[in-house]
Amino acid sequence: MDADLVARIVSHPQYQELKAKRTSFGWRLSLAGMVAYYGFILLVAFDKPLLAQKVGNGVTTVGMPLGLAVIVFTIIITWVYIRRANSEFDTLTAQIVEEVGQ
Repeated sequence: MDADLVARIVSHPQYQELKAKRTSFGWRLSLAGMVAYYGFILLVAFDKPLLAQKVGNGVTTVGMPLGLAVIVFTIIITWVYIRRANSEFDTLTAQIVEEVGQ
């Protein structure tokens, strides 16, 4: 890639906005995922009796739906990031490419 083009992109105000929004959003979602995952792991480590409680009369324990919830939550936050990336972030990227390419 041409060094002049890279310099123009990096100095573009919308690129700085895109970079800040994408980084901030990514960190927030990463933090949410880590809280869910490590919260579950801490429950496993420090409150096994809670996770071992039966749900109803079957063999399902509280830990099973909680573990599934962590997996589903991870899928949901990935979907949220993809939706925002495909709409807002891609729009900003297209604007930057159009303006810098001129």
